[in-house]
Amino acid sequence: MNIWKTRLTELLGIRYPVIQGGLAHLAYSELAAAVSNAGGLGQLTAMTCASPEALRAEIQKMREMTPHPFGVNFAIGQHGRPYMDYLRIAIEEEVPVVTITGGNPAPVLKALEGTPIKKLVLVSSRRQAQKAESLGADAVMAVGFEGGGHLGRDDVGSLVLIPQVVDAVRIPVVASGGIGDGRGFMAAMALGADGIEMGTRFIATKECVAAHPAYKQMLLEADETSTVVIKKSLGMPARALKNAWTDRIAALEAEGGGYEALKDYISGDANRRLIHQGDRETGFGWAGQIVGRIHDVPTVAELFERMFKEAEAIRKAWALGAL
Repeated sequence: MNIWKTRLTELLGIRYPVIQGGLAHLAYSELAAAVSNAGGLGQLTAMTCASPEALRAEIQKMREMTPHPFGVNFAIGQHGRPYMDYLRIAIEEEVPVVTITGGNPAPVLKALEGTPIKKLVLVSSRRQAQKAESLGADAVMAVGFEGGGHLGRDDVGSLVLIPQVVDAVRIPVVASGGIGDGRGFMAAMALGADGIEMGTRFIATKECVAAHPAYKQMLLEADETSTVVIKKSLGMPARALKNAWTDRIAALEAEGGGYEALKDYISGDANRRLIHQGDRETGFGWAGQIVGRIHDVPTVAELFERMFKEAEAIRKAWALGAL
């Protein structure tokens, strides 16, 4: 019997109710397959593939590396390229799951109607969750202010947001933001979530081969105060590791600099300079406040084993009334 069975594991056909975040420029088949093989749902990120056919190649590579379900993430609000060509590939390849982050999910959900593909939408408020449900989402992933990368415009933490969303919708709710171990997982379950999504914690794993060792070392060196929210002045708040580059971004925003002043600092090229090349001086890397809880770089399988050993200990303690 799977003691971690939830509505999410039933929906997605996975053992553990854990989803790997989209992780722009990092979520390729090596990491995604490792997560799926460990019992979670690994994901490829569509829009950082060089072309639709490059996405097809990653999907086919995934199928060679794992027999288990996996997802393809569409960050539709963060890239200038038309995403429908990429979505067409996902539909043609009959991927099991599509997740949608950023932007209006309606066109993607409409395009997926009539397919067996499961549809999950990232939200940051009750209103967004209710809208996603009304548009046909099978589940929502609710991200709190602690999370890394792009966040909602309201500074609401996961401890408050998750139960609010759980009470607002009938579909499964996945907790995201500030989770990276068994304690965080059990806290999410106590809040009523059906599972969790983790992003930053999966960067600091051996199978995240796209992440430069210097980026992983920054995650290990960081504490819970080592991140900063940038792009808030543009209405697109996102949490990154603090460094000289994000200090410059913050200064430009404080000076009232608009998109033209910021675009070279917040570009995908600047992001890749740190996460792929290890350039701490002229690049930036996304990370959530969970960096304060990251102290090693295990394999994904080791991370899952540790997480669920810890979660089981908590579960038993609750049953015995020890907590």
